[in-house]
Amino acid sequence: MLDTIFQGLFGTPLTDTITPGDFLLCVGVSLLLGLLLCAMTGWQARSSRSLSITLALLPAVVCVVIMMVNGNVGTGVAVAGTFNLVRFRSAPGTAREIAAIFVAMGTGLITGMGYLACGTLFALILGAATMLYTAASLRPRADDKVFRTLHITIPEDLDYIGVFEPVLRQFTRRYNLAQVKTSNMGSLFRLTYEVTLKDPAQEKRFIDQLRLRNGNLDICLGHCDNTVATL
Repeated sequence: MLDTIFQGLFGTPLTDTITPGDFLLCVGVSLLLGLLLCAMTGWQARSSRSLSITLALLPAVVCVVIMMVNGNVGTGVAVAGTFNLVRFRSAPGTAREIAAIFVAMGTGLITGMGYLACGTLFALILGAATMLYTAASLRPRADDKVFRTLHITIPEDLDYIGVFEPVLRQFTRRYNLAQVKTSNMGSLFRLTYEVTLKDPAQEKRFIDQLRLRNGNLDICLGHCDNTVATL
């Protein structure tokens, strides 16, 4: 019974003719799996509308391309070259979004070869794994309450080496200078520290001590960095 379910829809690897019924069945299953992947990927996670539409349509698009290639090596090389020339004109996505796109492409590849049951099983397993990892990442950790990202703005004539270390040693357990960036046409420097506070209740005193050393310029103490991690 299982062997029959997981057999390919097409009789041979090189099928000369694809019937309209088989074509519509593969595309329909791909669209349904795309919607399923879209829902499972977006569970408990913020995703853009464009990503949701892409995940919903991508399996069907890849499915049609694979069915049209249909084992023809020359056509396959031409399709690969076409996809290589097409580039996304948007900002690069996060690693999670890129992984979701790869899963959608893999689902379309399997359904395009006629293995609808395998494609469904693949989408369910990878979608469930995505939900599991998302749920695990949302669990609060002990360090989340005391870990902060600290941004300090200083004038260009201030040598920041050793200036803030006494304050950091007093109010934090660990600290690390992660980034130094110029701003305002080079007249200001922006220091980014990753710190672990000793006592979150002392945040106000911590910031006040830092203000005495940076000329009362901007200081930002946040729970996480507001930059988007990309590949």
